[in-house]
Amino acid sequence: MARVQSFASEMRRNPTEPERRLWANLSRSQLGGFKFRRQATIGAFIADFLCPAVRLVVEIDGHTHGDAVADQSRDAALHVLGYRTIRFTNTDVMQNLEGVLVRLLAELQSLPLCRAPHPNPSPEGEGLER
Repeated sequence: MARVQSFASEMRRNPTEPERRLWANLSRSQLGGFKFRRQATIGAFIADFLCPAVRLVVEIDGHTHGDAVADQSRDAALHVLGYRTIRFTNTDVMQNLEGVLVRLLAELQSLPLCRAPHPNPSPEGEGLER
């Protein structure tokens, strides 16, 4: 697990140009107010981008990527964990970024919000009205 975290950290430091361009539009909740993480780890997987609020993984695939069988297997494993995956190509991001953002926002808005408990709840009773 530490190896996956280390690899994700390295990928954050050295993004591809398409990842850099998409992140410039996803960071700081710019797209519809949805918060994203980049190179987020999910078990043994690293998602290019993850919107935890709707459990959506966004993958940017390069022209040399092309392993559809592996992609389907990975997407199925993520689905079992409760995540949906949407994929765009490097060419899509580089030549039609506006179209990618429109499609991604539509996908985000179509998914139900995930109401997971807060990872750091307040101590029992603190902040509750009497």
